[in-house]
Amino acid sequence: MGTNGAAASPVASTIDDARPMPVSAAALATLLCCLWGLAQVAVKLANAGISPIFHAGLRSIGATVLLLAWIWLRGIPVFRRDGTLPAGIAAGALFGAEFICIYIGMNFTEVARATLMIYCAPFIVAGLAHWLVPNDRLTPAKSIGLLAAFAGVVAAFADRVVAPDAAGLVGDLLCVLGAFFWGATTIVIKTTRLRAALPEKNLLYQLGVSAVMLMAAAGLVGEAGLFAPSPVVWISLAYTTIVIAGSSYLAWFWLVSRYRATTLHAFTFLTPIAGVGFAHLLLDEPITPGLGIGLVLIAAGIVLVNREPRVAAIVD
Repeated sequence: MGTNGAAASPVASTIDDARPMPVSAAALATLLCCLWGLAQVAVKLANAGISPIFHAGLRSIGATVLLLAWIWLRGIPVFRRDGTLPAGIAAGALFGAEFICIYIGMNFTEVARATLMIYCAPFIVAGLAHWLVPNDRLTPAKSIGLLAAFAGVVAAFADRVVAPDAAGLVGDLLCVLGAFFWGATTIVIKTTRLRAALPEKNLLYQLGVSAVMLMAAAGLVGEAGLFAPSPVVWISLAYTTIVIAGSSYLAWFWLVSRYRATTLHAFTFLTPIAGVGFAHLLLDEPITPGLGIGLVLIAAGIVLVNREPRVAAIVD
């Protein structure tokens, strides 16, 4: 949830309760997906006053502090030795790489297009899992979903052919690369001891490691840091830090611990739809024919890919 969550990145849970989902839980899942779609707009707005890598680092630092407070208040035993440290560092590094790509990419492309590219991650997971995760093979439904997603990305990229934009193309490709790192993070979680770790511990690895990595990277490339911290910039940063990374993921954990993962995954197709809609309403970004076709195909692909039982994941 990416996006970033962008949406947030994947955090695994092995609980898959078969209890039916009440209207209140469905409403919460819908709200979370809409919040994640709005997050892409917030990233774009905050990037107008904060260098992108430094921006991502600030978000990780703030969210880490909030998560540690939650862990302390709840007495969650995340610091016990369980052999997850190497995999946790790897997941955190991939998480950091994801947001370097997405936050920089947002400076070159539109929010609506970035959202579509980022939400290629479920398809990357499905493709990689076929080869790397036991008992998670591609089925006919997943294969059709992958093809639909690929066709959707092609349709979206067709707009760049009709109206050539080299910088926009770079932004699109960076967001696709960010989606790859998001998918790779999920695979690390699913194929290592992190699979059995507490969701808060998985998230702490990703936020904590990425906070160090992102701030170091911002210093290495000589970013300006905060250069135009307007009220809109601060509000946007607070939204992605407190509402998205600090609160929405914990709400998703609560849902995942009580309801079927497959049922919850069906809601995630709403996130790219919300992202495109908010970009149009708040930033006046056009919904071109290629973008519209891509949105429909990718949303349909997400539903198809997630029809099978899967490990529940956070989407930013």
